[in-house]
Amino acid sequence: MNKLFFFLYSFLVLFLYIVTLPFFLLFSLKTKYKDSIPARFFLWKNKPLRAHGIWFHSCSFGEAKAIKPLVDELPSSVLRMSTTTQTGYEAIHDYTKEVSYLPFEPLLFYWMKPQKALVVMEAEFWYLLFALARRRGAKTLLINARMSERSYPKYLRMRWLYVQIFKHIDEVYAQTKLDKERLESLGAKNVMVTGNIKLSTLPKPTKVLSKPTALTLCGASTHEGEEEIILDAFLAFKKENIHAKLIVVPRHPERFSKVASMIEKTAKEGDLSWQRYSEDHTFDDDIILVDALGELVNIYAISDIVILGGAFAPIGGHNAAEAAQFGCKIISGQHYFNQTDIFEAVEGIAIVESSNLSRRLLQHGLLKPTKIKHRTDISPIVKSLESIL
Repeated sequence: MNKLFFFLYSFLVLFLYIVTLPFFLLFSLKTKYKDSIPARFFLWKNKPLRAHGIWFHSCSFGEAKAIKPLVDELPSSVLRMSTTTQTGYEAIHDYTKEVSYLPFEPLLFYWMKPQKALVVMEAEFWYLLFALARRRGAKTLLINARMSERSYPKYLRMRWLYVQIFKHIDEVYAQTKLDKERLESLGAKNVMVTGNIKLSTLPKPTKVLSKPTALTLCGASTHEGEEEIILDAFLAFKKENIHAKLIVVPRHPERFSKVASMIEKTAKEGDLSWQRYSEDHTFDDDIILVDALGELVNIYAISDIVILGGAFAPIGGHNAAEAAQFGCKIISGQHYFNQTDIFEAVEGIAIVESSNLSRRLLQHGLLKPTKIKHRTDISPIVKSLESIL
C-alpha cells in the first residue's frame, strides 16, 4: 500500500504541477513572489543543498527566527536551511550560506540530496518532503508541532493523507498535550511534548534605541484590516494623552506603502505628524511607520503598550512572549488560535474585541505589565540531532 500510495501521489502532484505552471508564471510577476516562485517552481537560481548535513525547513520569517536556539547548539558546518517565503529566506541567511527555497514536491526527486536529518517546523506537512528525505537516509523530525482547534477538523477529514505522511516521520515534538493527542489521532508516532520552541530563547535587541519620554504604543506585526482599527483607536487615545506616540510595525514588507497611505490619511484627520522609520531613525513624530525588517524586538524594548496584531483579524496571533520579556502591557484580539500555549505562558495579556480596543486603551492604567511564567526545554531535540553527528 505504501509503494502504491507513493506512486499515485507522485503522479498526481506532477500532473498538478504541469497544469498550474501558467498560473505560477503569472504570480511570479508580483513583487511578493518575484524570488520565491521562480526558485520553488522553476528551480531558478535554486541549487540543491549540500549533502550530509542537518536540514532545517521553516516556512515564515517568525519560524525561521524561532529555530535559532537549535541552530546555536549545532556546528555551523552541518547546517542546511530551506524556506518557502521571501522573508523566511532573508532570515535563514543569518545561520549559514547553505540556504534555498523549498522546491515544489515533484521537483524534489531531482533536487534533494541525502541528508543526516530533516527537521521541519510546525505544520509543513509535505508528503514527498518527508518520504524522499527518509528514503535517502535522513532521520526525520517534526518540531514545534501544533494542531489548533480551528484547523483540527480539516485535518481529520484528510486523515488518510496524514496517516501516510506520519509513516515517514521518525520523531514528533509537540507544543502541548492536546497537540500530542490530536497529532496521534492523525497517525503520529513517537510524540513528545516539549512546549513551544519560541519560548526557549527569545530574540534580544540588536541595538539600543532611545526611548521617547512620552507614552509609547506599538502596533506590532499588523495585518490587513488591523491598522485601521489601531489608528482609529489611537486618534481617540491621543485626545486624552496628547503626547502619546504610536509606532506601527506591519508584518509583511509588501504592505509598507499601503500602510503608509493609511497613516498619512489618519495624520491629516487628526492634525498629527508622521514619519517613515527608514527615512528618519528617530521617534519625534506622533506616528512612526517602521518600514524595515528585524526591528520589532528593538521597538518592543522601548514600548509601554503593545497592541499585538494577527489576532484582531482571523490570522492566529503572534508571539506575545517577545514583548512580554520587556514587561510591556499587551492588548490582543481574540483570534490567537495558533499561539494558545504562548498566551497561556504569558501573564497579563488583555484580550479584547476589535470594537472595544479604543475603550481598553483609554483605560490603560488598569492594564498590567506582562511576564513570562515558564520557558521551553529543547534539550530532547538537541540530543536527538547530536546522536547522528
